[in-house]
Amino acid sequence: MEGIVSSVEEWLAAAGMGVAWAGVATLVLTTLLTALMAWVAYIVCHRVLVPLALKFAARTDIEWDDLLFNPHSLRAACRIVPAVVVWQLLPAVFWRTPLAQDILGRATAIYITVMAMLLGLSLVDAFKSYEYKRHAALQQYYHTFCGVLKILIAFVSVIVMVAIAIDRNPLTIIAGLGATSAILMLVFKDTIAGLVAGVRLTSNDMLHRDDWITVPQADINGIVEDITLTTVKVRNFDNTILTITPQALVDGTFQNWRGMRQGDGRRVKRMVYFDFRSIRPADEGMRAALAAKYGFKEAEMPPGVANMTLFRSYVERFLAARADVNTDMLFMVRQLEATTTGLPLEFYFFLRQKEWKPYEHHLAEIMEQVYAVVPDFGLRIYQRFSDGELPHGGGAAQG
Repeated sequence: MEGIVSSVEEWLAAAGMGVAWAGVATLVLTTLLTALMAWVAYIVCHRVLVPLALKFAARTDIEWDDLLFNPHSLRAACRIVPAVVVWQLLPAVFWRTPLAQDILGRATAIYITVMAMLLGLSLVDAFKSYEYKRHAALQQYYHTFCGVLKILIAFVSVIVMVAIAIDRNPLTIIAGLGATSAILMLVFKDTIAGLVAGVRLTSNDMLHRDDWITVPQADINGIVEDITLTTVKVRNFDNTILTITPQALVDGTFQNWRGMRQGDGRRVKRMVYFDFRSIRPADEGMRAALAAKYGFKEAEMPPGVANMTLFRSYVERFLAARADVNTDMLFMVRQLEATTTGLPLEFYFFLRQKEWKPYEHHLAEIMEQVYAVVPDFGLRIYQRFSDGELPHGGGAAQG
């Protein structure tokens, strides 16, 4: 290339142009030629190589090449090519002006570094979306690690650019950063804390995307939409978006409903209080009526049996007969400790329906049928009345 430049200068001088002007004209021509070659390289890369790469990726069955050869990353790579051409031709064009060659060479190298950084960030974003689609259990915090990788790429790129600008070895600059490590720790405190918290959540398999979580202290009750270095984004069931830090989840407590959603049933735990004055032994008439209406056998109703005992037996039999109740899991009606507001019975069982709306409908249907049969057993559900209000059928107001 230097020989071509010298030949051009000699040709221009022989044509009658002065030596100085011949040098200037040669510099202008070679600069324009370099710019033309860089532009041609960009056009070839952008108009020929990029479409070929996209067609090649589209014809394969594997997914990673579609992400590697995505349009955004390929355009970023195309911006590097003309700079590389210029960087290679600079010594031949400015071989007589070392200062200009040095300045332009450093500027071109910094530009190449910036474009390479953008290309690296683009590739990280592409592969981050690939991992998001996979939903692998061990990759739920891939956003976190991709965020760390992007910070690392940007950090190394800045170090390289500074080293190019001051003409120093990048390793020398990195070694000198030890004195500023305390400042860096302070600046990236939240990022580092989020990374550590993310690793803890991942290693303990505590949180995934699309998990339903409840964080009472933060008024969070919804589905996890995104997990990053510093925030966990949750869409509440009222469609509000709330964010919380991974560190807060690790340091505090939260409820993850993933086990319920992956299990065989969703638990029902309802408590109903019964008036003590309605609990009594079942007389002969009640036993006969229950046998006729609910199919109780004589052996199940010995003399002196309490009406609440028969009620508990009926409800458990009623639950066992329902298809929407998972009888392979624990179900029972149990009596809890007596209170001043009545005797509590707890209805404990698991429904096969786990989605919110079907679950609530089936739960309401079951409990409504339970409430409806209570009078047949001579029982009365405790209900507090306001001052001066009498319960149905007369009697003193209950306080």
